Amino acid sequence: MKNILYFTISLLIISFLYAGQKRDMMIPDMLIKLIDGEQARLSSLLEDGPILVEFWATWCAPCKKEMIFLEEFHKKYSETGFRVLAISTDSPKSMSKVKSYIRAKKYSFLVGLDPNQEVAKKMNAMLLPTVVLIDSDRKVSWYHQGFVPGDEKEIEAQILKLLDLEHTNESEK
Repeated sequence: MKNILYFTISLLIISFLYAGQKRDMMIPDMLIKLIDGEQARLSSLLEDGPILVEFWATWCAPCKKEMIFLEEFHKKYSETGFRVLAISTDSPKSMSKVKSYIRAKKYSFLVGLDPNQEVAKKMNAMLLPTVVLIDSDRKVSWYHQGFVPGDEKEIEAQILKLLDLEHTNESEK
């Protein structure tokens, strides 16, 4: 039991240190398969503004909790050109679960499919959920792994910072 605790703590420390190195990393321009069967190039998705990419899976409870807030942010900031792209890392066998889950929740953000984790590897999404905020130049402005209640406040703060709307949100409070 003690070994598991030490391993978990070590893994968390390493992931925090590793996550700090992601900022300003340039994301390669890649094709992303969307849930509707179409493919989109990352650079095309960024034409209107920055994007929040979340890596998730249908079996990941924290991912599902985070997605509720991502839908809210997608709707709230879409007028600025901001978008959310939730990329499922479910296996090819469970892809049908992805479509039915998204449909049941009536999410309006973009949904990508990455059954072989090729996109996830390129964006260093090793744990689920992973959020990567990408500016219009394909640079990572913020990177976060995991989700616990309260993280949504930091996610929104980072979105506002990226959109240069920090002061606008403060005046609304």
